[in-house]
Amino acid sequence: MTFNEGMQIDTSTTSASGGGGGRMIAIGGGLGGLLFLVVALLLGVDPGKVATQLPMNTSQGVAPGFDLSKCRTGADANEYVQCRVVATGNSVDAVWKQLMRGYTRPRVRLFSNQVDTGCGPASTEVGPFYCPVDKTAYFDTGFFQVLVDQFGSSGGPLAQEYVVAHEFGHHVQDLQGILGRAQQGAQGAGGNGVRTELQADCYAGVWAHYASTVKQESTGVAYLEPLSDKDIRDALSAAASVGDDRIQRAATGRTHPESWTHGSSEQRQHWFTVGYRTGDPNQCDTFREPNLG
Repeated sequence: MTFNEGMQIDTSTTSASGGGGGRMIAIGGGLGGLLFLVVALLLGVDPGKVATQLPMNTSQGVAPGFDLSKCRTGADANEYVQCRVVATGNSVDAVWKQLMRGYTRPRVRLFSNQVDTGCGPASTEVGPFYCPVDKTAYFDTGFFQVLVDQFGSSGGPLAQEYVVAHEFGHHVQDLQGILGRAQQGAQGAGGNGVRTELQADCYAGVWAHYASTVKQESTGVAYLEPLSDKDIRDALSAAASVGDDRIQRAATGRTHPESWTHGSSEQRQHWFTVGYRTGDPNQCDTFREPNLG
């Protein structure tokens, strides 16, 4: 999905850093949501070694101290993955500002290797995540290449933008006061943890529904060009690649629904599609849905 070159990137809520922090994290709930840690444990390997497999210092990785001054226009978002993350956040903010009364923007932190957060120190292997304590979405963009290399995503800009929109979806849940439900009640395939993640997928679809029509107030330019069929396939591919069933089958040859945290590939694709087709956040109430798809 291509950004219109005339849009201006707002980096005022974004920071970038290279390293520091510890090796653990005190939260869950990102697109990965301890994805790499879970996979490592399933495979019986040291989780700390997973981070060394990520493609740092490549065109997809965040260099330590990435210069955010490079992120000025939509053209920069189309060229640099770091700027694409920031610009996507700008777009998601604009959509939710129209859809949700009292919406406030989260902060965004680009990092590599390790980072300190309000929820505790984190390292790359957790994947992208949202911390409700400091209202910040954290991204090591090396994760996008891992989706392709290790989890079979087709890649593409909208696959990356879907990841950002999903994490911002957790921020919306936080503002709604429902994010904490992820840790309550039953867990596993039909539990609140999975329902929380599928709702964030649906919210990402809601963003995609409006992404090419919402205009930037300062320029009057739409953030993004209209979606193509390939864009949607890329987003669905990313959603499918991080389904619990797909990850578990790749790791052990079997699936264990009782331990699911994010939902199956089919469920993740289904709920993104619900949001995308309807553009209605009210249709994303997974907590009231007896059949999650």
